[in-house]
Amino acid sequence: MWAKYFVQGLFALAGIISFLAALLDWNWFFSSQNIQFLVRNVGRRWARIIYGIFGLILIGASAFIFCFKGKS
Repeated sequence: MWAKYFVQGLFALAGIISFLAALLDWNWFFSSQNIQFLVRNVGRRWARIIYGIFGLILIGASAFIFCFKGKS
């Protein structure tokens, strides 16, 4: 049972950080080595859009786990 909440918390935390980084244009986030690949290939504006959508998907997955996976 604790594993469900752990995964849900990780998804929510990663989604919130990703969405806020895209929304607030955090320089430390978009200048990190892992994200520079995307920024160089599609540009910073599109990288922000992609990470904003990715953050919303992760938050949605967390909500899905909370609402529908607890019934089993």
